Amino acid sequence: MSDPFLTHISQTLEQIEAEGLMKRERMITSPQAGEITVAGREVINLCANNYLGLADHPALIEAAQSAMGPKGFGMASVRFICGTQDIHRELEQKLATFLNKDDTILFAACFDANGGLFEPLLGPEDAIISDSLNHASIIDGIRLSKAKRYRYLNNDMNDLEAWLKQARADGVRHIMIATDGVFSMDGYLANLPEITRLAKEYDALVMVDDCHATGFMGPNGAGTPDHFGVDVDILTGTLGKALGGAIGGYIAGPQPVIDLLRQRARPYLFSNSLPPSIVAAGLEALRLVEQGADQRAQLFENARYWRESLEKLGFDVLPGEHPIIPVMLGEAQLAQDMAAKLFEEGVYVSGFFFPVVPRGQARIRTQMNAALRRDDLDRALAAFGKVGRELGIVS
Repeated sequence: MSDPFLTHISQTLEQIEAEGLMKRERMITSPQAGEITVAGREVINLCANNYLGLADHPALIEAAQSAMGPKGFGMASVRFICGTQDIHRELEQKLATFLNKDDTILFAACFDANGGLFEPLLGPEDAIISDSLNHASIIDGIRLSKAKRYRYLNNDMNDLEAWLKQARADGVRHIMIATDGVFSMDGYLANLPEITRLAKEYDALVMVDDCHATGFMGPNGAGTPDHFGVDVDILTGTLGKALGGAIGGYIAGPQPVIDLLRQRARPYLFSNSLPPSIVAAGLEALRLVEQGADQRAQLFENARYWRESLEKLGFDVLPGEHPIIPVMLGEAQLAQDMAAKLFEEGVYVSGFFFPVVPRGQARIRTQMNAALRRDDLDRALAAFGKVGRELGIVS
């Protein structure tokens, strides 16, 4: 590799470091849980997507281990060649039933699901209207399609309607509105009641990425459509957050849509099938979610208590009802300093800063899970208060 190229890369890394934007990883030496071991220390974990505390659940571990005997370690192939087992279809069908859809198609991750969704379904005669704060995977998936692209201001229904009118004026054939169900940096919910109303009025489809909602939002835990009591056309989601926290994504929707994706979705056609252990654990996670009203109630009680307590301490906390609770700090270096000091106090959090969020909107994104106890939260709140005062964030 040429010296000029490596010099350029090194200079880019130096610039990232100088701007306080360098992301670093700490090594966890325990299972993912409400309390984890990092660098030999026990710390309260407030930054995982482990909403229901299932990542180390004994039933999921047993299901994964038990599946490897009769089903093997890996599939060593893609689905349409020799990579489909009966449990793959069982999980797809149970996900479809859970989400009230005709069928589901599994992917290695939801990034792949979103990456493979748009191109097979929409052509140059069609249009996609995408929320401005959609996840990177939706943005990348839309870029791979030949459809016309419109972008509306985050959760701004007037702007969405204006683009729907524009798309119809442009004479497009089919319109798809694409949105996150939950905007993960802020914890805000998409306005699905109004989005679905507008979609009906302008004869548009609605696609929702529900990664940060499936398993715990709504009376049945089936996500943001369940929460709002509305129906959407296509749902994408993951097994990598509330549903066990491993890996795996999916698209759920009408049967013809899923059938076409099996024929033409490139990440599906050219990626190995999910390992049997992951599929078996996913089935067990669904079973637990369907019986998990108590865990969902505990999750939201934790979120309520944590949000109210942070506000009482004087922190700038974004409003909302979701277990994602961002503490706004502004500058990237301040977010990193606070995360480092909280770690020394036994609390594991991460600073979020550009390019993950806009410049000047750095934050500590805290996340609740059902496995956290009240004394865990109180210890973490004491640490937040101490560090916040040391850094001059609160008085």
